[in-house]
Amino acid sequence: MTARSALRRYLLVSSLTWLPIGLMMASMVLLLTERGLSLAQIGLVVTVFSIVTIGLELPTGGLADVVGRRVVLAASAAFLTAALVLMSVATTFWMFLVSGVLKGVARALSSGPATSWYVDTLHRIEGPGADLKPGLARGGAVESVALCAGVLVGGGLPLVVPPTLVFPLAAPSLLGALAAAGLLVVVLLALPEPPHDRRSLRGVLREVPTTVVSGVRLAARGPVLRRIMLASAGCGVMLMSIELLTPGRLAELAGTAERGTTAYAVVAALGFAGSATGSTLAPRVARLAGGSARGAIAGVVLAALSVGALAATAGLGGAAGLLTAGVAYVLLFVGHSAAGLLCLEMTHNAVTAAERTTVSSTVSLSLQSGGILANLTLATLAAQAGVAASWAVAATVMLASALLFVRMPAATVLNGRAHLALAGHASSRSRA
Repeated sequence: MTARSALRRYLLVSSLTWLPIGLMMASMVLLLTERGLSLAQIGLVVTVFSIVTIGLELPTGGLADVVGRRVVLAASAAFLTAALVLMSVATTFWMFLVSGVLKGVARALSSGPATSWYVDTLHRIEGPGADLKPGLARGGAVESVALCAGVLVGGGLPLVVPPTLVFPLAAPSLLGALAAAGLLVVVLLALPEPPHDRRSLRGVLREVPTTVVSGVRLAARGPVLRRIMLASAGCGVMLMSIELLTPGRLAELAGTAERGTTAYAVVAALGFAGSATGSTLAPRVARLAGGSARGAIAGVVLAALSVGALAATAGLGGAAGLLTAGVAYVLLFVGHSAAGLLCLEMTHNAVTAAERTTVSSTVSLSLQSGGILANLTLATLAAQAGVAASWAVAATVMLASALLFVRMPAATVLNGRAHLALAGHASSRSRA
């Protein structure tokens, strides 16, 4: 396999991983509302999803490092298919809760294996000094394009699906289930697992805890990974504030739930287009800023200021409200995606293949933890003081997290050994 072939396969799997999520994103909150769930119940469903994801992040990351990436990705696609089918036909709170559990399992399983597969494959082809930024940037851009396309299709679908055929707000999740089934087929056919020794079930179960402990210890003790985990938690607070509060805000501006779904789809699609732009620009941002850590600071600050703009314009109505939300979304995700891509590069440069997915899951765990914290606090704050107050808090948390990247030591793993340098200097990006 060549580096170009590996990149093509990685891009295909990355796009199909996020397409089902994009398809159901615009309609999910409004579907649950139309099926009779209160905002508190919706928040509980989201919280259960996050708790399940958090609980399984490290075990599934360790599992991927032990049994291989393809098996875990295939299992993720299967769970996601089942979750979206159940969400499409659910009529009670408990059915939606089970769907949230299944989605949480799928999310935990999908956290890291595809990127780890690509990084490991590229290292085998080009050596440990391979430049990861171009491929990871294209992967991030493709993910955002898939989300953008998915949210546009999913947002418009309820307006064109005949109600006699299927409940309009359930159509996007049904289509998402089909996309997830397609991902399962592609993973099984397009991601050849590197040869490894056959393991018994008992051996696998014995190795996973050891791998998890090793990865957690590395993340907790490593100065780079520790700061990235904290920044990821701050990002989780910001993203949950956007996910939880925006659909209702836009439905209020648009007038009806169906039109609110379409409005959210358009605004979210603009945000994902900004995310694709941010991923594409990330290598250039790092070069202009003088290092990946300084580039991440620029991205985090831009995202924080954009959330602040959402808070400042929350009182606007009609077309003005929709316009300002769209502009803020674009800038928010440009900054967030650029910072996220550079954090991803720093993370993979700080670990070896043996704990790569476990450490990725640890960072994702921090993201989900921040999301749970926001879900438990910002929704209540929004109900009492309005969405502007919640967005202002999220912007403050995000802005404070930029301080974590100031003079951050950057670890580069070369031939299994970590070397430290100051992140702000060009020498920190040297390769063997």
